[in-house]
Amino acid sequence: MKILNGPVLVVMLAFAAQTGWADDITGHDRFLCSIGDVTMCNVDWECETDAPARFNIPDFIVFDLEAGLLKTTEASHENRQTPILSISREDGLIVLQGLEMGRAFSFNIDEVSGVLTASASKAGQFSGAFGVCTPIQGTAEADGK
Repeated sequence: MKILNGPVLVVMLAFAAQTGWADDITGHDRFLCSIGDVTMCNVDWECETDAPARFNIPDFIVFDLEAGLLKTTEASHENRQTPILSISREDGLIVLQGLEMGRAFSFNIDEVSGVLTASASKAGQFSGAFGVCTPIQGTAEADGK
């Protein structure tokens, strides 16, 4: 567990944004994203960065835009899903937003690079993370059909 203050957090987030291990998901409605370390801060700017599991966040999330759902993978055996309330695609950016159990969330995904930026908030707390996405193989769109 690492405790960070504001300036250190900004530097780490800027560095993490430069990741290049994702795929082009342009035009795909189903894709898998892997979440990197998550940073969570409280109202006093006490921040903690750790693996997603530490904050009850899945390491991998299936994005199904056609069904309007975020889901855990079958291999996780968690059987969790969350509805997406708003889906927008514009100028190569996918923006997803929702609200569940008092938490508002937003995902911004660059379609060409597949890089994901996520944020979530509830009263007195917010979190952010970066991730990488790839099309789910075995679907007509991922197979180029």
